Amino acid sequence: MFQSNRKPKSGLGSALAMAELIYHSVVRNVRKQHNNAFAAIAMNMMQAVMFVLAFYIMFSILGMRGAAVRGDFLVYLMSGIFLYLTHVKALGAVAASEGPASPMMQHAPMNTIIAIAAAAVGALYIQVLSLFVILFIYHVAVTPISIDQPIAAFAMLLISWFTGCALGLVMLAIKPWFPSFVSIFSTVYQRANMIASGKMFLANSLPGYMLAMFDWNPLFHTIDQARGFAFINYNPRYSNWEYPLWVGLVLLMIGLMGEFYTRRHASLSWNARR
Repeated sequence: MFQSNRKPKSGLGSALAMAELIYHSVVRNVRKQHNNAFAAIAMNMMQAVMFVLAFYIMFSILGMRGAAVRGDFLVYLMSGIFLYLTHVKALGAVAASEGPASPMMQHAPMNTIIAIAAAAVGALYIQVLSLFVILFIYHVAVTPISIDQPIAAFAMLLISWFTGCALGLVMLAIKPWFPSFVSIFSTVYQRANMIASGKMFLANSLPGYMLAMFDWNPLFHTIDQARGFAFINYNPRYSNWEYPLWVGLVLLMIGLMGEFYTRRHASLSWNARR
């Protein structure tokens, strides 16, 4: 895929060439997890299924099912779990993508933007495919499901992915300078969002003093909004989708500026520091 050194003359040709490179990089990223691409996707699906089963059992044992919105309980769980997984997987994939000192960057057509885009698209592809397969199996084998506004609910998934990518880009930009901090922060952030994302409760049911503990989190807003779009009888009053979108755009701009600065100061000796 890197054998040609000719540059496309037109803007459309450049876009197609970059799209082809991103496609091959996405395939490479997906297959890195397992030699068989289907096995890699199946492993991700099993992780999502285990999350859903674990929370289903926990809610049932603790008697918390009554606190959920009226409607299909598994759709309620999946609306939080899939947005959480998409967010943290996108963050981890972008933060771990190949930087300017990677051997892959020595191939002329390859650059860090392609590596970042491939990591982000690959994470989204796996999560969306897992989501549709699991929902299809549940719809066919267990009970028919009904989502009030599926397009708007899916848009919340995309915003969760976008904010995860933007934060991951910031982590990627500072990783060569502070590798230990990035590793610790990413782990703590993913663990903290198990609760701080709000996937276990509804924003409308929280008292004011507890709401202030969660409304800083963009993922909290997208999960609550997704449940508002998924269920006809839930109207979120304390969240909005504009806030996570703006946070994602700000983080994206900071990440791009940081990545540009880091790329200019790239050194092969950084590989020994990681």
